[in-house]
Amino acid sequence: MKNSMQLEFLSVSENESFARVAVASFIAPLDPTVDEMTEIKTVVSEAVTNAIIHGYQNEPDHFIKITCTVDDYEIKLRIEDNGLGIEDIESAREPLYTSKPELERSGMGFTIMENFMDQVEVISHPGKGTILEMSKQLIKNKTVYN
Repeated sequence: MKNSMQLEFLSVSENESFARVAVASFIAPLDPTVDEMTEIKTVVSEAVTNAIIHGYQNEPDHFIKITCTVDDYEIKLRIEDNGLGIEDIESAREPLYTSKPELERSGMGFTIMENFMDQVEVISHPGKGTILEMSKQLIKNKTVYN
């Protein structure tokens, strides 16, 4: 069965954990493995943190939107902001690249997302924002999403 939810919240760091828990709660009826759940929660954390720090430069008066859709055992995440956008997507996707070295960021956000998800697409336009579209096929477990 297909199901979908959408969240929109302010770009404050306290909402990163809210987003992670909300997505985890939404997909819980699929009975993901512990590893699958951890990976999805980590991906949401990385994407939301990137939007807050890089997209909005820690300015709290902007919004981040998450859409999560489940269809059979596939999870699709769309995380979007209307922030600064990414000047060079290819460089941003390189391991250890960071546009904020003064903040001691690891530069591993996109690398983590790409390792934990089956597909990651980055759509970004400087001055207009960034959309991350990601998907992951879960291992079919005992329970069925109804």
